[in-house]
Amino acid sequence: MTMKKHILVLAVCLAAVGLSGCASKRSVDYTEFRAHPPRSILVLPPINESTEVGGTYGFLSTATMPIAEKGYYVFPVSVVDQYMKENGLPTAGEMHQVPLEKIRDIIGADAVLYLDLKDYGSKYQVIASTTRVNVTAKLVDVKSGQTIWTGASLVEQSSSGGSGNIIADLIATALDQVLNSTTDYAHTVSRTANYQLVADPNTGLLDGPYAPKK
Repeated sequence: MTMKKHILVLAVCLAAVGLSGCASKRSVDYTEFRAHPPRSILVLPPINESTEVGGTYGFLSTATMPIAEKGYYVFPVSVVDQYMKENGLPTAGEMHQVPLEKIRDIIGADAVLYLDLKDYGSKYQVIASTTRVNVTAKLVDVKSGQTIWTGASLVEQSSSGGSGNIIADLIATALDQVLNSTTDYAHTVSRTANYQLVADPNTGLLDGPYAPKK
């Protein structure tokens, strides 16, 4: 592993100071990935199972950079999203149903990344708050229809509501809620979740064709 990759992985975990969820080691079979190595990846808007209406595009906006940094061409998500909406596919669920042959013929992607957003957003208790982003992913080879990689990421951040001073904790939680109402903090947490998803050296994507030479 190069020094640059060491730094990237360290940065992912350091970005999660106060965050729980740096991916645990699990066994990943890369046989199909190596048999169908993609050069370009189409990232579709995630299906949003959370209660946060803005979760789909809040998460999607942070999804492409870590994939590009792994060495893949990523189709501009806003352009693809607008194109599909203009062609009668207004929701993520409908976009996920597009036949692979259509994606191959019209867009020309080698693989499609399907995301399922389980949790996105902040929850508030009396003296604490928790921001949670939980996503699963499936990368499918467009030509064969074979799933070549699956991944998952769960990241949480809890406010420090345990100072022992109830008034101070109440004020801190109220401030967290006000700040999150004006700036989507889950969007920040999703950046860590996306890097954890694709850049983890044990479970993430293999280096793509445009990755820097080791």
